[in-house]
Amino acid sequence: MTTVPLARVDLNQSSVSRYIQLATLFRQRITSGQWRSGAQIPTVADLAEEYGVARATIRQALDELVREGLIERFRARGTFVRARARNQLWCQVGTEWSGLLRAIDGASIEVLADSAAVGLPELRYAIGTPAAAYRQLKRRHWRPGQPFLLADLYISEDLRGRISDEDLRLKTALRLIDDIPGLIPASARQTLTIAAADVESAQALQIPINAPVAVVHRRVVDSEGQLILAADGIYRGDVLRLDIELR
Repeated sequence: MTTVPLARVDLNQSSVSRYIQLATLFRQRITSGQWRSGAQIPTVADLAEEYGVARATIRQALDELVREGLIERFRARGTFVRARARNQLWCQVGTEWSGLLRAIDGASIEVLADSAAVGLPELRYAIGTPAAAYRQLKRRHWRPGQPFLLADLYISEDLRGRISDEDLRLKTALRLIDDIPGLIPASARQTLTIAAADVESAQALQIPINAPVAVVHRRVVDSEGQLILAADGIYRGDVLRLDIELR
């Protein structure tokens, strides 16, 4: 059952632990259907030979998939794929204002922190002029049993008092601003970059360190040219979909 790659993967080119790299590769085999649901995967010895690593390293990698519920071990029978990786691309990042106002079906928001920002934040991709003061909020978005977005929000302090605590648990960042009576955003910008999960985001999103993530920066300016919202979100890369209408 050994799978022969076109060329042996060089696990020494990255500072990421070998077992984490292997867990990512094995997870991709399940995601792509190369290791099908219910099928037996190669033995530890076969995988160790394929990738030129110790058997203990393979076991560590497979332990990650066991914890995720993707594979299951049976004494004297081997290891089998229990389910396909949770990579259904249900988390869509909109590319226009109205789409970004919509919440994801079945999602909930956990408010992790809400405090006055110390000084003016140094924001990437900033537009407009900064407000006198900001309120900093950290939120985590969940779909039942699975966190998918970790977000830092900077909202101008004078607007925070017009947003209820209930709204913070229910509304997307742009919806918080759009629903403030009498406030009409003059311009907004969204920037998306691809990155790897650091220790904090990996723990918060329940993914391996260095797993792929999408970092989305959203900036909103009012009619006076003031930056009233800066939202930086880290999305799990295995659930994200970006659709852009070309014509």
